[in-house]
Amino acid sequence: MGKALAIERVRSDVEVLARAGLDVSTFLAEVDASLGRAVPYEAMCVALQDPATSMATATFKFGGISGRESHDLHWCEVEFGGADATSFRALTERGVTAVGMHHETGGDVGRSVRMRDFMRHHFGFTDELRTVARVDDRDWAALAMMRADAVSPFDDAEIALMASLSGHLATGIRAGVLARCAESAATVIEGPAVIIVDRDGSFAQVNPAAAHWLAELGRCDNSEAPVHTLAALIDGARRYARGEADTLPRCRVRVPTGTWLVLNGSPLSGPAGAGGDIVITIEQARPPEIVPLVVAAFALTPRERDVTQLVLQGVPSKEVAATLHISVHTVQDHLKSIFEKADVRSRRELIARVFFDQYLPRFGDDVSPSGWFA
Repeated sequence: MGKALAIERVRSDVEVLARAGLDVSTFLAEVDASLGRAVPYEAMCVALQDPATSMATATFKFGGISGRESHDLHWCEVEFGGADATSFRALTERGVTAVGMHHETGGDVGRSVRMRDFMRHHFGFTDELRTVARVDDRDWAALAMMRADAVSPFDDAEIALMASLSGHLATGIRAGVLARCAESAATVIEGPAVIIVDRDGSFAQVNPAAAHWLAELGRCDNSEAPVHTLAALIDGARRYARGEADTLPRCRVRVPTGTWLVLNGSPLSGPAGAGGDIVITIEQARPPEIVPLVVAAFALTPRERDVTQLVLQGVPSKEVAATLHISVHTVQDHLKSIFEKADVRSRRELIARVFFDQYLPRFGDDVSPSGWFA
């Protein structure tokens, strides 16, 4: 099969996979199997992102880095700590969706700190093809495909293919965020979950609630632990402490039990301004924190978002119409579109898919002033 034909078949395959309603893990495994037919690579790492904050929420690793020491903390320091024009943040700011490092540096990949001090140092990789999975101006994942000296650098056709797949990859990941059904009833954890990280990046203190959520987070991806997500939070908090970021890092993650979590990172300071430690807090998400992600995952229009928010509150169609100043017939049209996008058949199924695995174990509990269960 000629390369041009292989590229077109891969493009078609990924487009079909993106609309198949697969969970994220299955979708990426199928993408990995398909991409190799047109763009050979020795390893691939995919970091899912919270589309609102671009913080990493899970990692999937394939090929030569799967099962090996990941060096995720070092990667985050290199990725977020410098002014690299090919960092995923920089690519987003440049409006670029795919770049090959050999091509970008004119063959001198050592000009890139990431390539020199991380990729080559830890793994022996000498070229990298980076892709931002973006749709509707939101980034849902960052992909890095790597090669070593034994393989020729990524060429223009391969870079162009990955750029053309950016939207399809984002669509498949976006759909997969909510495709996975909860494995079991959500566990109710009492009290705050707190992790204290020392200057060296080690967990100095972990309370019982945090230990529980760490175990759950470790089952969100195909790596041994939730290192990537936590490393990104740690680095983001340190960048904030140095004045290099305007906001504290946070992200939303859905664990296999169906529970949505919100993770926050913040720098700590001691007497006389001494610091260096980081606190990571983990809490179960409240509805206002989940609904925007659900809306984005289902690719709802602004009006469909408004209808969905009211439906999730149990508002009947007649009242939805009055609130939004539209006809009941229009409400029903919006509901039909929402059901198709969410792959459900009724209001009851929509509410179940979005909230029941998160909130059913707590129904009947007292509600605190914050709007969350006490």
